[in-house]
Amino acid sequence: MTTPRKRPLVIGVAGGSGSGKTTVARAIHDAMGLEAAFIDQDAYYKELGHLSLEERKPVNFDHPDSIDFDLFIEHLQRLSDGLPIEKPTYDFAAHTRADRRIMIEPRDIVLVDGILLFVDARLRRLFDIKVYVDVGDDVRFIRRLQRDLTERGRSVDDVIRQYLATVRPMHLEFVEPSKRYADVILPEGGFNQIGIEMVLARVELELHRRRATSEVS
Repeated sequence: MTTPRKRPLVIGVAGGSGSGKTTVARAIHDAMGLEAAFIDQDAYYKELGHLSLEERKPVNFDHPDSIDFDLFIEHLQRLSDGLPIEKPTYDFAAHTRADRRIMIEPRDIVLVDGILLFVDARLRRLFDIKVYVDVGDDVRFIRRLQRDLTERGRSVDDVIRQYLATVRPMHLEFVEPSKRYADVILPEGGFNQIGIEMVLARVELELHRRRATSEVS
């Protein structure tokens, strides 16, 4: 008889654009030494292929309405149920989903990062541990500028325009207020070694509790 797979530990790492969410998620993964499934909110931007490139460019990608939360939640629920998913990918130069899908297998730990993870109550309920990475606006903007120039084919003018038009206003309206839902607020992100160690201690405690419960049952 096959032993049913226990529910994974689902960890959400949120924070503003450029805060270092992925760095924190990777630090958790590397320190735990366990296989983890990584899910990025950026993969779940809504499909905009029916619009022209010029029509896609002004879309507010920092507003919750830009995220396909239904698919996002469905995929996280499937992983929680021990089922694989085909995660979409996103083409940032074209401002729409790419054709490629990535097969993600269920793991003992599911790490999720994104700026709007804690905005949707349905999504919040799927996280066992919620971490908010809190980094100053100036540092986040510089990181975003460097990333978008080198990795996403954007110009300096495009990055500045988008930051002033949508990124900063949406951060103040949605992202920053959502940190009140976090279990842990981590100032300075991956550079906060003590904070990272405290998050790791909480993860280890939860994994130990689950193992003990599994052995008893």
